[in-house]
Amino acid sequence: MRLKFSVLSAILFVFFKGMAQFAPAAGQPGTTAIHKDSSAIVAWATGISVTRGPINISDLNQSHEGSTFASFGVPENALGSASGTSEDVVSLGDGGSATLTFSRPIKNGSGPDFCVFENAFTDNFLELAFVEVSSDGLHFVRFPARSMSATDVQIGPFGSVDPTQIHNFAGKYRQGFGTPFDLEDLVDSTGIDLDAVTHIRLVDVVGSIDPMYGTYDSQGNLINDLFPTPFYSGGFDLDAVGVLHEGVLNLNEINASNLSIFPNPNKGTFRVNFDTSSILSLEIYDALGKKCMITQQADFFQLQDSAIHGVYTLVIQTTQGIFRKKIVVQR
Repeated sequence: MRLKFSVLSAILFVFFKGMAQFAPAAGQPGTTAIHKDSSAIVAWATGISVTRGPINISDLNQSHEGSTFASFGVPENALGSASGTSEDVVSLGDGGSATLTFSRPIKNGSGPDFCVFENAFTDNFLELAFVEVSSDGLHFVRFPARSMSATDVQIGPFGSVDPTQIHNFAGKYRQGFGTPFDLEDLVDSTGIDLDAVTHIRLVDVVGSIDPMYGTYDSQGNLINDLFPTPFYSGGFDLDAVGVLHEGVLNLNEINASNLSIFPNPNKGTFRVNFDTSSILSLEIYDALGKKCMITQQADFFQLQDSAIHGVYTLVIQTTQGIFRKKIVVQR
């Protein structure tokens, strides 16, 4: 009797697994995809750190163009707005990760709160990543991702993934379309303030159906994804992370009346009239939230890119809190 019950349970599991339907590809009725130019996106990631994974975790001696780790793109490619192209990304490799920060925290609003963009060529050539969030950069909570893709045959490096069989994975949609994430999914989690998410971490899914290397979804199912991808652009290719619901700063945002910048407008070189000994960091962002490169000489700061112009936001974190000032660059 127990054997019959076990067989029946297995049959039912396979049946319902095959019937599972999540949101379809971008452009289809019922999709949740968010276009990169959507007015719902109010901000973009402004900081990033990346830990690359190998190009083939099942053969750590395998290399491509002399490297055993993914190497395509630079981390800064994932800052600011989504490009929607195949080139302006950073590749993570097998099990690699990227941790992103924002000028303001993300809050749990109505519906999805942020979206993640990858560079998939088609609706089915999908490379996936887990999504984790944190309110302090130390303790992360992972979204409950689901994979109902069959695991009897390995999906190869140029195979196909059905988006209706996956849920809460970054990379569900083709390039130019973001996968949305709703912080309400984590409402029962501990160790996180859902109205003050400061960090988002993307962790590449190793899509091997070999339990020695593969990764599992929130229900304990092996995830069948493109594998192996032994190229320098292997693994999840991060394009951008867009914010849909922006919260308030965790640190006190201080009235900046006692801080001045001159000249302002300027030609890319300016001085900050403030007690520089209390400055912890100084960063400049353009209108899309992308951080600009800046150097300092004595009391003067200079924007590295001589071509940029327009209105920028100067964000200064000090021992007293955070100051913000608008600066105008005229070339």
